Amino acid sequence: MDGTSDFVLRVDQYQTFLVMEKGLGEKTIAAYSTDLIRFGRFLEKKTTSVSDIDTGLILAYLIHLRNRGLGARSRARHLVSLRGFFKFLTAEKIIEKNPAQQVDLPKIGLRLPDVLTVSDVEALIDAPDRNQPEGLRDAAMLELLYGAGLRVSELIRLAMTGINLEAGFVRVFGKGSKERVVPVGRMALNAIHDYLDRSRPLLLKNRSSVDLFVTRRGSAMTRQSFWNLVNRYGRLAKIKKKISPHSLRHSFATHLLEGGADLRAVQMMLGHADISTTQIYTHVAHRQLVEAHKKYHPRG
Repeated sequence: MDGTSDFVLRVDQYQTFLVMEKGLGEKTIAAYSTDLIRFGRFLEKKTTSVSDIDTGLILAYLIHLRNRGLGARSRARHLVSLRGFFKFLTAEKIIEKNPAQQVDLPKIGLRLPDVLTVSDVEALIDAPDRNQPEGLRDAAMLELLYGAGLRVSELIRLAMTGINLEAGFVRVFGKGSKERVVPVGRMALNAIHDYLDRSRPLLLKNRSSVDLFVTRRGSAMTRQSFWNLVNRYGRLAKIKKKISPHSLRHSFATHLLEGGADLRAVQMMLGHADISTTQIYTHVAHRQLVEAHKKYHPRG
């Protein structure tokens, strides 16, 4: 049985359950069915069985709905429909756990963070003047922020010893001083190479610093200074959305999920703090993270 046929069969079983066991009205069942049929169309290109559907695929679908113009309340309704469907499959022991249950549903509706399009990100990264030392530095910082999904605090505190250009990764300390290793794509690595060769020595002027990214004073950049830079480059790039350094972190995660990356790999790269989730991530090897980044990141 192919993935599409499997999904259709399970939806039919669920509809029978809603009629026979739950006694729901015709209109309610029709509404659930419409939502599930739309999700089924989304799955057609995935050719997956219901047992292969994970939280990452649910999130990718919600992002897909948002990109099609559905508002928060409509997306929330779709999530409720999916939760009920997968709850049924779990109760019937067709699947082991409900992949939609892990997605939060605020009372006012599902809220997904605003993200930049890939073209917006490219315009933002192209905005700095790379003929100037500061421009080379800023371009490298933007590339790395988006290319590795770093928090701005992790970016500005990054030490020279924290990046391995040959292996293509950065070692950062996130919340609670938790260390993690994140793959870096070739475009970010190239930008950092240019910065180290042509910009950093000019900014330091024979001074020394342990910080990777420095100002003309030889000190590390502050969070507020970098926030101002991102806004200035956003205006130069003619991006109409309100953006911040965190917009690039959201975009990093969203673009990877849209590309088909596994949610566990993405969350491990982000360094989320929830311990129950972290226990799941520990089974994802570093090599798998590198492969996921190269395969799914737009600038990997």
